Amino acid sequence: MPFIVEIWSDVVCPWCYLGKRRFESALSRFEHRDDVEVVWRSFELDPNAERNPTGTSAERLAAKYGMSPEEVAASHERLTGFAAEVGLEYHLDRTRGGNTFDAHRLIQLGKARGVQDAVKERLMRAYFTDTESIDDHETLVRLAADAGLDADEARAVLASDEYADAVRDDEELARRIGINGVPFFVLGRRYGVSGAQTPDVLLEALDKSWEALAAA
Repeated sequence: MPFIVEIWSDVVCPWCYLGKRRFESALSRFEHRDDVEVVWRSFELDPNAERNPTGTSAERLAAKYGMSPEEVAASHERLTGFAAEVGLEYHLDRTRGGNTFDAHRLIQLGKARGVQDAVKERLMRAYFTDTESIDDHETLVRLAADAGLDADEARAVLASDEYADAVRDDEELARRIGINGVPFFVLGRRYGVSGAQTPDVLLEALDKSWEALAAA
């Protein structure tokens, strides 16, 4: 039986992309990494986010959290520094915002086609590094194709309600088990780790979860 690690995250969450890299670092050092199956679960930070929003990233962040321009700039600088430590390039001042529901539907399609991690990675890089739109359908189709999905199938999914229930099921599961922030890691359905923890913390959680499963 595979050792399943479920990770709830959103593609516009800078801590989530950082958490993805830190988890990958931990996993590379995990003795039983070949037995791990990673499942990306859907989570929308703002299910009511408008599509193609106006204004700058700083303006949206300031309005949402009541931050001053100086506080926003300091937050962006801090996160950009953390990202650089794990090889990520953030351009937070140019990110576009947007509604991520359709992006999550494509990640669910990626799961069905065996390329979920590649789709997740491509969408996050597009948002944080390339500063592309995360809810424009033609952009999403191109990104999905980059990650190995069939472009025509991705376009058909976006034109329908396909995989909408899968997204909502993940979000309902998050509510049931008390997840209210991301990233959130559930390891072997036994241990939960909240936040973009360091690789050492995540490796320790992997070890403990594996030991608990083996004992059971």
